Amino acid sequence: MTLKPEVIVTSDSTELARAAVRIFVKAAKDSVARKGCFTVALSGGSTPRHMNRMLAQEPHCSSIAWGKTHIFWADERCVPVDDPASNYGTARRDFLGRIPIPIDHVHPMPGEAAPEEGAEIYRNELKTLFASKEGEFPAFDLILLGIGLDGHTASLFPATPSAALSKKWVVAVKGGTPDVHRLTLTYHILNRANHICFLVSGESKAPIVKVTFENKQAGLPAQKVQPINGRLTWLMDQQASSLLTTTLEGLEGL
Repeated sequence: MTLKPEVIVTSDSTELARAAVRIFVKAAKDSVARKGCFTVALSGGSTPRHMNRMLAQEPHCSSIAWGKTHIFWADERCVPVDDPASNYGTARRDFLGRIPIPIDHVHPMPGEAAPEEGAEIYRNELKTLFASKEGEFPAFDLILLGIGLDGHTASLFPATPSAALSKKWVVAVKGGTPDVHRLTLTYHILNRANHICFLVSGESKAPIVKVTFENKQAGLPAQKVQPINGRLTWLMDQQASSLLTTTLEGLEGL
């Protein structure tokens, strides 16, 4: 399905974080009202950290039903939790330790397990928590993603063999910066989300944003994120969008 994404451009990274918080809070409220719980998958990197810190502050913190919220990760580096490269460890320092969420509602990827074993552990956890029947896939309410300078998203890199992603929910890969083993959700899970939101900030991301939107044949991992029935939002600051020559109002599916 060709999907027209929603594109939101903010003045700077601080406004981007505020807009991301609004998206998070609205998704949480709508999901709890609709089905009694909210499931969200986070990503690492520097861009979402400002949003994460804001979520632990008022008035945002008390506006979210944390007791009905389950937090997952789109990807993780296979490093100890106290390693600065750990997505979960960073999120724990930034905001998880300061919000009233039940400890069993936080579901980090098992980065300290052997990679293939960790992928299977997380798949089984998703199957249990989403009560997935055979042949069904988990559907997150919200997934927050970023994009790397090479067009990767989550830990789906351009060189990731497509065969390795076939029908799997979680896979072990190696690459990126730092070049370590990682766990990542696959397109089969990402594209079943109700809402996917890319957060992109900074001048260094402008070239890859331009390729992503204006070269549909590039075959970038980020271009393969196309929700089957959900919404796709690109939330960028002006620096990240500065090289786009296409009018934002006229952007079609990637």
